[in-house]
Amino acid sequence: MQQNSGFSMEEAAKLLSTQEGQQLLQLMQQDGGKSMQAAFAAVQSGDGAKAMALLAPLLADPKAAELLDRLNGGR
Repeated sequence: MQQNSGFSMEEAAKLLSTQEGQQLLQLMQQDGGKSMQAAFAAVQSGDGAKAMALLAPLLADPKAAELLDRLNGGR
């Protein structure tokens, strides 16, 4: 069963078009996007725990955390 997070694709596109969003995308692409692709596949298969484990190194990065805080504050 898939839940709606309340976050639309339009909102995501708007956030990712900001300077902070672009910087976050660059951080996510450091390994060629492999981690993000694997996390996305895990989410699509319903394995949220695996997706979070794959994203943990990115989320632990202080710069990524700062960018996410800025993006969340502007929402």
